[in-house]
Amino acid sequence: MRPVSERSRDEYFMRLALREAERALEHEDVPIGAVVERAGEVIAVGANERELLKDPTAHAEILALREAARAGGSWRVLDATLYVTLEPCAMCAGAIVLARVPRVVYGASDPKAGAAGSVLDVLGEPRLNHRPEVVGGLLGQECGELLSEFFASRRGRMI
Repeated sequence: MRPVSERSRDEYFMRLALREAERALEHEDVPIGAVVERAGEVIAVGANERELLKDPTAHAEILALREAARAGGSWRVLDATLYVTLEPCAMCAGAIVLARVPRVVYGASDPKAGAAGSVLDVLGEPRLNHRPEVVGGLLGQECGELLSEFFASRRGRMI
């Protein structure tokens, strides 16, 4: 059996995160999806549910991290990679640091609220006790287009 390259493995899991993002559209939430993978297996998923739950903390990453913690029986989400379609915000980046997630892969950059280097760099802050490896821009165009289409359709309804 041929070993799978890290890039193709990352693309596979990011495509699963994109599917989760599309699920958010079912309840008119911003289409952001997340997947937590450990040893090649999906251990948790999350789709943005802020509108559905009327909860400002119901971001895809937070929901996926909660599920991953339950699945692993610990608040630490070790030996895992978090895939998310949009660069994490400050809240989600803080949760990633606190959960000790070792690796984060995101799709589209967020120039308005990104906390993995765009606006802030919480994930790279040397004063914090944990700094995950961060890979940004994977399938960024696809992830960004899904978000752009969502917001364009919302603007169209407001006219």
